[in-house]
Amino acid sequence: MVRDAFRALAEGGVEAMLPYVHEEFVMITPPELASEPDTYRGPAGVQRWFDSFYEAMDEVRIEPHELRTYGDDLVGIAFRMVARGRTTSLELIQEACARCEVLEGEIRRITFFATWEELEETL
Repeated sequence: MVRDAFRALAEGGVEAMLPYVHEEFVMITPPELASEPDTYRGPAGVQRWFDSFYEAMDEVRIEPHELRTYGDDLVGIAFRMVARGRTTSLELIQEACARCEVLEGEIRRITFFATWEELEETL
C-alpha cells in the first residue's frame, strides 16, 4: 500500500496520493531535515506541505528507492526528494528516510530520519 501511495504521487501528483492518507494523518518535518519545520495533519496537511514547496519550486518529486517492512503496520522508505527552483532553475536533491505507520490500510503517520540507522533505532 505504501509503495502504491508513492507511485500514485509520482504519476498523478498529491491529489492522487490523498486516497492513501488516513483522516487522522500526522507528519512532522523536523528542523534538521526541513527548512521550515512544521506539523501537518490529515489529507489537507499533505496538500499544504506540497503547496508550501510550490511557493519557491517549479517541480518537486519524491523518488523512493528502497522499502523495508517491519510487521504489518510499519514501513520504512528511503527516498530522494528532487526540487527545481522557480527563479533559479537549480535542482536541489535531499536524501532521507521515512517511517510510515499504517492504520486501516492507509498511511497514518510519517516520521522523517536522515538515515536508515536513525530510523531503525526507533523500532
